[in-house]
Amino acid sequence: MRKAGALLVFCIAAAGLVAPANAEHRVALLVGNNDYENVVALSTAINDARALAVALRKLDFTTIVAENQSHRAMSQAFLALDQAVQPGDTAFFFFAGHGFEVHGENFLLPTDVPAATEGQEELVRDAAFAAERIVERLQTRGARTVILVLDACRNNPFERSGTRAVGGKGGLAPMTPTEGVFIMFSAGAKQTALDRLAQDDPNRNSVFTRTFVQEMATPGLTLVQIAKRTQSDVKQLAATVGHDQTPAYYDQIVGDVVLNGSIADAATVKAGSQIAALPPVVPLRPEVHTPFDRPVNAPIADIMRHSGGWVINLSFVEPTTGISWRLGETGPFKETGFLDTLDPRTRKRAPNPSIQLDADAAPATIYVRYLDQGGEMLGPFPIRFDPAEALQRSQRKILEMTAGSWLSFREFNGLLLYYTHLVSYRCAIRQARIGIDTSMPDRTLPLPACDQRDPVGTPSNFQPYLKLPSTTRSVSIELTYQDGSVSEVKTFRQ
Repeated sequence: MRKAGALLVFCIAAAGLVAPANAEHRVALLVGNNDYENVVALSTAINDARALAVALRKLDFTTIVAENQSHRAMSQAFLALDQAVQPGDTAFFFFAGHGFEVHGENFLLPTDVPAATEGQEELVRDAAFAAERIVERLQTRGARTVILVLDACRNNPFERSGTRAVGGKGGLAPMTPTEGVFIMFSAGAKQTALDRLAQDDPNRNSVFTRTFVQEMATPGLTLVQIAKRTQSDVKQLAATVGHDQTPAYYDQIVGDVVLNGSIADAATVKAGSQIAALPPVVPLRPEVHTPFDRPVNAPIADIMRHSGGWVINLSFVEPTTGISWRLGETGPFKETGFLDTLDPRTRKRAPNPSIQLDADAAPATIYVRYLDQGGEMLGPFPIRFDPAEALQRSQRKILEMTAGSWLSFREFNGLLLYYTHLVSYRCAIRQARIGIDTSMPDRTLPLPACDQRDPVGTPSNFQPYLKLPSTTRSVSIELTYQDGSVSEVKTFRQ
């Protein structure tokens, strides 16, 4: 498979023979990373993301396009996708950029991933995003259909010209799909996938993406047919420059799924087969038509709880000259106002990118619109606000960023183990388990119940520490988050 190319993953919930009566939304996040800071830069990744965005809009997807994403920005992009996806939806994620495999797991790299030399794979792994985790989080959101198309990397070394390569073990690991999942790699095992056929290649997309987009646009094709046609076309294209690249796929879907068209359309392509068409589409928001080279991007929202209420920080890919918002389906839009700073891109005062909500704000949809640099109003774009969910997500983010503070030792009339930090962010934790002088956490750590009114406060009658034997040398800990995912086991030593 290609380590310098693309991993294409389709994860599809099995559909029935007849499209269900309930309609669904189609939402897509497309990430293209060209400008890597510490590893070789790429040339077509952003164009690939834009090309997929155009293709998906024609299939009634609402798209979020994110370009040159740092780790923080990419995390916010995933949060934006999470907030947009509701139970029963179709969710599509596309990534063009660097990727690699460590210990059987595949990782996608943000633009600020650190450089790594031999033996430092874990350094990069900690700064990257696990592909399997993306599948899990979209399924956790209740998406009826999840499609992942990852134009990522496969091979070492950094200096390889014309391929997408970064430190790893030479080839992305196979991803075994569960029932209802379709996975495709853009190259076979230990192969590299080409960005371009040659330096003077006039096509601005990777060899895989240019082919996949064309096949996806063909009405009535099933996913397997799209994969097979892409496989054949890519192999032939790569062979014209003496390169061996054959996309591979893994199909665990019961029946066939048609993305572009209906059961009748598919029947004309594959008569007599079992066909499962996707259900009818309800647009998530008013359609916005834009030129190919200027995709409209929904704002990414980072929702955080503080002592006085909620703050929603918005980020936009393109320059903005004004931001307004509305809580709920009706009512006037409110201006966010301006900061006392100038935006060097617009040479105007920068609009305030934050929205404040009261601590007791109820679940609702926030609609955001903005003025671009040319004065055109774009939007409104919906942001789903669920206080309980936002609290869990924001506290989990803090826990993951401050893992070194989960536990601390203190000598006071014996040895004490403090876990005040976990108590402060307990709303994100379903269970905490520790192990004393063992790497296997085997006992439950008591935590008070989450208090939505005072989520970070410690109840006056709760004791956030344990007394340990004075001979204790280490304590291991493992967190189970509210969504059921489990942290890595951390070990704290005296």
